[in-house]
Amino acid sequence: MSNETKILSGLMGVCIGDALGVPVEFTNRAELEKSPVTSMRGYGTWDVPAGTWSDDSSLTFCLAESLCDGFSLSAIANSFCRWYDNSYWTAHGEVFDIGNTTFLAIVDFKRGAPAVQAGGKSENSNGNGSLMRILPMAFCHKSLSFEELISRTHQVSCITHAHPRSQIACGIYISIAVELLSGADLQTAYREGLTKVESIYSTPEFASEMHHFTRVTSGKIATLPIDEIRSGGYVIDTLEASLWCLLNSSSYDETVLKAVNLGGDTDTTAAVTGGLAGIYYGVENIKSEWIEQIARKNDIIDLAQRLKSIYK
Repeated sequence: MSNETKILSGLMGVCIGDALGVPVEFTNRAELEKSPVTSMRGYGTWDVPAGTWSDDSSLTFCLAESLCDGFSLSAIANSFCRWYDNSYWTAHGEVFDIGNTTFLAIVDFKRGAPAVQAGGKSENSNGNGSLMRILPMAFCHKSLSFEELISRTHQVSCITHAHPRSQIACGIYISIAVELLSGADLQTAYREGLTKVESIYSTPEFASEMHHFTRVTSGKIATLPIDEIRSGGYVIDTLEASLWCLLNSSSYDETVLKAVNLGGDTDTTAAVTGGLAGIYYGVENIKSEWIEQIARKNDIIDLAQRLKSIYK
């Protein structure tokens, strides 16, 4: 795949996973076992048409568009404010489903907090709200050293989620995404992605948090039974679930549907999973009917083209 195609594959991968999950968000796993999601549904939890994506994709697109003009934390944070205040980069001109930690960070930034200091720093601020939107950072990997890429990834997480645990989750995810962008297979990307961040997360700033990531860093997340995979809003759960779905599937469709049907925070689990699956399988291997149903499809394609022109 060309770089432009990989960028589009990742962005489309996020928003299709998101849109598949939106109608059944908060539905429990037992209910979805009885009536699993197999296609793009409409209405449901948020009463929105099929193909509608949520804050996960909106903030992903805000970040991606900000990166088209270079790297500026204040510009990224301002784009998040523009989303919240003016429905910018929403599917249908309406903001819905904002996480509390993200909301409070936007409020603090608007009150004058520096972008890198706006995010929640407490242990209770480890929802998946920065992980869900972080994928565009991976597209910068050719223009930065790996260490700088991960450092900037941490900073972008800190706009809304500044606790080290959220920063680490984003760093691991981006490291694996970079391996996929470089052409690695799933198992290799998982293994090498973990290896490349090992020295960063052995430093005093992060080492005390690493016991929370034991199931991920074991290299054996895929071997866990489904009953041990949680799919709520906690950042560790979302990272684990996304890797588990990715490593236990053999197509984009299977991967994101598996993520949605875990239940719970369905849109975010599938968005995070879908970003990696999109890069690996490619947009050409995503169901065309799903792509056609996606809100603002042409705007997303245009965004991918603009981002590609910067990060060749």
